[in-house]
Amino acid sequence: MTSESVPPASLAPSDTAPMRSPAHAVHASLGATFAPFAGWEMPVSYQGVVGEHTAVREHVGIFDVSHLGKVLVSGEGAAEFVNNSLSNDLRRASPGKAQYTLCLTEEGGVVDDLIAYLVSESEVFLIPNAANSAEVARRLAAKAPAGVTVDDQHRAFAIFAVQGPQSREVLLAEGLPTDMAYMAFEDARWSALAGTVVRVCRTGYTGELGYELLVPWESAADALTRLVDCIAQRGGQAAGLGARDTLRTEMGYPLHGHELSLEINPLEARCGWAVGWKKPQFWGRDELLRLKSAGVPRQMWGLRALGRGVLRPGLTVTRENQVIGTCTSGTFSPTLKAGIALALLDATAEVDAGAEVMVEVRGRHMPCAVVRPPFVVPKTQ
Repeated sequence: MTSESVPPASLAPSDTAPMRSPAHAVHASLGATFAPFAGWEMPVSYQGVVGEHTAVREHVGIFDVSHLGKVLVSGEGAAEFVNNSLSNDLRRASPGKAQYTLCLTEEGGVVDDLIAYLVSESEVFLIPNAANSAEVARRLAAKAPAGVTVDDQHRAFAIFAVQGPQSREVLLAEGLPTDMAYMAFEDARWSALAGTVVRVCRTGYTGELGYELLVPWESAADALTRLVDCIAQRGGQAAGLGARDTLRTEMGYPLHGHELSLEINPLEARCGWAVGWKKPQFWGRDELLRLKSAGVPRQMWGLRALGRGVLRPGLTVTRENQVIGTCTSGTFSPTLKAGIALALLDATAEVDAGAEVMVEVRGRHMPCAVVRPPFVVPKTQ
């Protein structure tokens, strides 16, 4: 979404030919470099990751995240069914609000993290990660009660994320709504695109003020062209998966396959806030309650390099010559101009923010400070 790795093979798409965004030709015309990711051929960068990252932090950028899944759950009792299946408490949301939630196994592992759009009591629109979309849809369809249907609409919509301090100006210039609260969404007609209905949600994966637009697949190229032109007028630019990864790592946002997986549960990843603990039912509830009571053996922390060097996933973390954990994500932070990482550290190490640890990088030990993410606090959210 590149330093993002493909999730476990058991959850990866089976198609061998990579899929492409419906706006692929637009990306090519902008000079994008492409790479395979989760069964898709995705733009990694256009003019350089650091410049794209900085544009989002200081001005505005746009990401094509059309590879994300789209799953419609509909029918009488659809919202109740989703609430009884996924981790977060959808009853705390009202129609027109979106919610971050998790699809879990009964053992507490994370099949995927996703966004649930509550349209009504009979309609919930889900946006899973690309590689896990079919598996999420399969699990829901297998459990759906009579009258509730699960429709995989992966290639029915494109998704564009407009992110940065000037993102509101971009949408206003296009006549699209911007005044919704965080995680709220509205359906609107985009007059410049012949009245095409788009869904605009006040959310994103960068920590900045931003919006995500769900656009009909056939209108994607025209929509992206307009948005890129509008963004360029404000000092912004198109951004690829490389910048998306550096931005989300600076915020400490988890990425499935790194900080969340079938082997890493929500409590270890500090995602317990996305669990409706008082709900009587959701997949994995019993095991998560047990873990919450017993305590988890490891916990997610941030690491900031105290010297020169870039941290990467898979590197070993030590303290006083004892192995205490592993980096799950790592990159160079363009904002801090330092190496940063997310890491799972053993609870028995009893580290806290400010502690110093070592990370083994190419045969040498790099000193790092333990940090409680986020590494960067955006000026506008």
